[in-house]
This record gives sequence, C-alpha cells and structure tokens, in this order.
Amino acid sequence: MPVPVVRDRRSALRAVFAWPRVVDRSRAVIRSAATTFFVLSFTLWLMPGVRSTDVLDTMGLVVLVAAVGAVLRPLLLAGVVALGGWGAMLLGVVAQIIVMVVALELDPSKRLSGWPTVGFAALLAVVCAAILDWMFDSGTEDTFVKEARRLMRGIRRRKARQAGGRLITLRRPAPGQEPGLLMVQLDGVSEPVLRWAVRAGNLPTIGRWLRAGTHTMRGWHTGLPSTTPASQAGILHGASQQIPGFRWYEKETGRLIVSNRPRDAAMIERRFSDGDGLLRDGGVSIGNAFSGDAVTRLLTVSHAALPGRSARGWAAFMASPFGFTRALVLGVGEVITELHQARLQRRRNLQPRVSRSGAFLALRPASMLLRDVNISLIAEQMARGAPAVYCDLVDYDEVAHHAGPARPESMRQLESLDRMLGVLERLAPEAGRRYRIVILSDHGQSQGATFRQRHGETLDEVVERFSVPDRADAPAAPAEEPGAEPDFPATPVAPLLVVSSGNLALIYLTRFPERLDRSRIDREYPQLVSGLAKHPGIGLVVVDDDGPVAVGAAGSHRLADGTVEGVDPLLPYGPHARADLLRHQRAAHIGDLVLISSVDPVTDEVAAFEELVGSHGGLGGWQTDAMIVHPADWQITHGDLDGPDAVHRQLVEWLELLGVRKRPPAEDEVYLMAAPS
Repeated sequence: MPVPVVRDRRSALRAVFAWPRVVDRSRAVIRSAATTFFVLSFTLWLMPGVRSTDVLDTMGLVVLVAAVGAVLRPLLLAGVVALGGWGAMLLGVVAQIIVMVVALELDPSKRLSGWPTVGFAALLAVVCAAILDWMFDSGTEDTFVKEARRLMRGIRRRKARQAGGRLITLRRPAPGQEPGLLMVQLDGVSEPVLRWAVRAGNLPTIGRWLRAGTHTMRGWHTGLPSTTPASQAGILHGASQQIPGFRWYEKETGRLIVSNRPRDAAMIERRFSDGDGLLRDGGVSIGNAFSGDAVTRLLTVSHAALPGRSARGWAAFMASPFGFTRALVLGVGEVITELHQARLQRRRNLQPRVSRSGAFLALRPASMLLRDVNISLIAEQMARGAPAVYCDLVDYDEVAHHAGPARPESMRQLESLDRMLGVLERLAPEAGRRYRIVILSDHGQSQGATFRQRHGETLDEVVERFSVPDRADAPAAPAEEPGAEPDFPATPVAPLLVVSSGNLALIYLTRFPERLDRSRIDREYPQLVSGLAKHPGIGLVVVDDDGPVAVGAAGSHRLADGTVEGVDPLLPYGPHARADLLRHQRAAHIGDLVLISSVDPVTDEVAAFEELVGSHGGLGGWQTDAMIVHPADWQITHGDLDGPDAVHRQLVEWLELLGVRKRPPAEDEVYLMAAPS
C-alpha cells in the first residue's frame, strides 16, 4: 500500500492550519479548559479547610493540569502498554488520578496539602469530569470517537514508519483500499426483535443501511441447542455438533462441563479446532467463546487472558480519561438505573418477571464496560488492517435474560449497540482496509415465567419425585485403573444429574458409563420417563427406544421416520422441530434423556428451567430465530441457512469473495500438485 507523503512544508502547514481543523481543535481546547475549571472549582469548594478559591489561582491550576497531562499521559500510556494485561487495567484505573494528584501537589497556591486530602480531591475531580463530559455529549459517542480516531491515526503512522515511508505526524493517513470484513455479533438478538426495532425507528444506524439499500436483513435458524457456545462453535469452526448444551456431563471423565469457563472452553476448542476456522488467515477474535483459529485472540474465553502488550487499544482505553474512567462512572449509573427499573417492574406487577438483584447488578455495568473495551479493540485492529474481525457484543443478551427480550430496558441496550455500530462506521475512514460489515446474532430469546414459578417446584425436584429406583443393585461407576490419573478431577455427582440450559435439560444416569435406552431406564426408574412426559411443564422427552423418540403427554413422534402415535408432541415447536431434535441426538455427550419445556399456545412463551425470564437453549418462541444483516450485493448461496454450520460456510464464501481468505485447493488440484512431473 503506498504511503502518503507530504512533499513540502507549505502543504504540511496547510494541512495543520486548515480552518475546519483549527475550529475543531479550538473547540476541544475550550471545552477541556471549561470542564477542568468547573471540576476543580467544585472540588475545591467541597474540600474542608481550603484557604482560597480565587478564580485566577484556579485558572492557573487548569493550565498546570493541562501541562502535567501533556507530560505524564504519554509516559503513563507507555507504561500501560509495557505492563499489558492486568497491569494495564490497574495502572489505567489510576492514570487520570495520578495526573490530577501531581498537578494539585505542584499548585503554587498550595490550597491542598497531605496525600490523603490530595488523593481524595483528585479522585473526586476525575469522577466529576467523567460525569460532566457525559452530560456535554448528551448521550452521544463523540468524545469516544475522537479518542479512537487519535489512537487509529497513531497506529497507522507507526505502521507507515515501520514500512519505511515518510509521513508528517500531523496529517491524517489516507484510508486503506484493500478489502476487509468486520463481523459483529449482537448476542441474543432475534430476527423478529431486530425487525420490529428497525420499523419503530429505534435503530438509526442499521435502519439507515437497510432503507438505503446498502444492506439487507434475513433470519436464520439456529437449531438445537440455541446457545452461544454451540452457535459460535458452528459459526467460527463449523463444528456445532460438538456441543449438546450450555452445560453438559461427560460420563467418560465424570466431569460437568460449563462452556463459559475458560478451562472448559479451551478443552472444547482443542477437540474441534483443525486450523481451518473462519478467522484462520490473519483474522482477529474479540470477546468470543472460541477463537475461529484466529492469529490474534483478544478477550476470547478459550484463550483466557487479558490483552497483552501488543494490544494498544486496550492500553489506550484504560489510560484515557474517556475510556475506563468514563465507563466506570457510567457503570455506577447503570446499577442505579437497574435498581429503578426493577422497582418499576415490581410496582406495576409486571409479569413474567424474575429477581434482578445479586450478581446481575454487577453483570450489567460489566457488560457495558466490556462493550466499550471491545469497540476500542476493534478500532485498533481496523487501524492495523486485520483482514477479518469477529466480535461478540453481549449487552442485550445479559439484560434480556432478566428483564425480558422485548422489554424497554432490553431495547435500550439494543439501541446502544446500534450506536456502537455507528461509531465503527464513523471510524472507517481511519482504517487500514476498506471494511464491509456483517451484523449477525447467535440465537434469539424466548420470554416466559420460569418452570419453578409456574409449577411451584424446580425440575430437579420433579426428577427426584419420579426417580424411585426399581432395584438396589444397579452397577456402580467403573473404577479407575491402579495408578492411573484422570484427565480432570472427578467430583461426586448425583445418580440422576439434571443439567439445564434455558428450557432445554439433559438428564444423565451417572452410574452407567454408556448412554441408556428406554428399556434400561424404565428398569432402573419405572416412573421417570412417563412421569416427566405427563408433567404439564414438560412438552416432550426424547429417549432412545430403537431410535430416538419424542414422548409427550398424549403421544409420541419417532424422529427417524416421522411416525406419530396419538397427539404429535412436536406440533407446538414449529416445522424445524423434528430435524432439530434428530440432529441434536447425534451431538457428543448427549443426555440419557433430553427434555424441552412446554410452550404456551397463545403467547409462545416457554418455561425456563433456570430462573430467567428471557431464555434460550431449547425450542419454542423466538430463541431459534437468529438474524444476519449483510451487504445487499452479496448473495446467500447456502439455502435457508439452517444451523450455524451453514452460516460458517456462507461467511467463508464471502471471505473468499473479498480475497482475504485463501481458498484450499480442490482434491484434483491436490493430486496434480502431488503427482510427479
């Protein structure tokens, strides 16, 4: 790529002193000075024992803060980059406070003295500045964009210098011309919810793309299980059948697997990664469950680590006054907002609803912080010119679990994600490539009162009621060979283990090393299958009975050939149910029994086996209705996109279309290359 060169001093001066540039810089300086003056005046007024609040002294302190910041911030940023990871986070938290502390210590008027007093005043000033900046922006992302642009231009200038080019540091680098693909996953957003929000005019960025005809939107069917790990295993690796649910039990090792635990996610990825993932050719994974065989993996669960020294976007976000400090202050506001919204639900007696206290109070601001970090990391990779980037934004999914997928607070999160897409669009001119954008989700969500709320008992308690054993001489689990060490530490588990993922549950008879068919289950627990199938909260039970059979309260459906006896239990779950269940039965580590909760025929609501008002994992409602928004001039060539593996194949084809993914040779080409000349 040619490097832009400023060939004479006159053109450089014109670039520096262009009227729009002068106006923008002057406005930024005036705003910064006014903010600092107000914050310092307010802070000094609050502090006990301050001898003077003279305006001239405060103006001098404003200048001193600017001078100290100009000297220290580059040094602090360098330190943050050098530390990487947790060191960057810790130093980033205190970077702005350090600048303020030094300025207050150097204040000639000496209105504050003593480290505790100066430190508290600095902390108060930084917090007030973050709040005031947010108020100035009126909820927009202008300041965030300006900081990201500064970061991206710096990265591209360094890249140009490393390439041997000459570049005047005050001039904007020309945008890249090579193509690239940016894939942003809006976690948990169903196609009906997104379409409704666009029609309501609540998503200006996506709505503008669709109305202008640059992009088009369509739904795709996730299949079973409708969870992030299964969908991302398919989208990123084409291996969704390796994952039977969000959680599952492995009889071979006696271990419960939870796919969002880093150690488990790493083990899962090792099983299906073949080096041919979606992001294999120099791609970047940000905030995902699995890496897609990316070269650069940032905040990816299967490679659990904070971004290292090379991730300048992480360091810049942590050290910036408009980065971590802003997100931390706004996170406190999110907690207050959450408490207010939960109280409104209780006062209005809004149903269905669940408790929104406890860990969720921490999850909500954490997801907002993660969103801002992810956007900073995307901006950095765009500046570096990464050929393909895939990032998962989880804000909507986290809130919808506890508030409901179409409730106002969930839609507010979706609107904030739309603003983030607008930020990426505004940053595109600073990118090292000409990026096309694909927006997609991994699943939807279905609403409903929980199983416990509807029936007064948990699924575990129901299973316990129906699990009176017929014999006392059932075999124990096989013993380990002498001296052998298991791959994973085994922990004691119940003879009947219930593992739930939304309104999907897997039941394991843990004493038996193999998967049992119905005759053996009936022999051990005669009431179990029939009792569960007749429970009003359970829509169907899938069991092996000379092939997989879905058993309901008044009939059964043989999945292999479609034979129905009595009332078909699959009718409430839509036209894909049989294929979904049959495919799920071929997944690794499937339970001895598979349960799906019942679906309300009027509202399409499901009853999650977990305490979530918005859930996904099983069948029923919108949880299997994912969406994809892609450039309108790109064709869908893989049918109805049935399942995440089909989405993987489509994205691979688009990457090949752009020329950023090398096409593997066909079998005949391999033969010709290997044949002797």
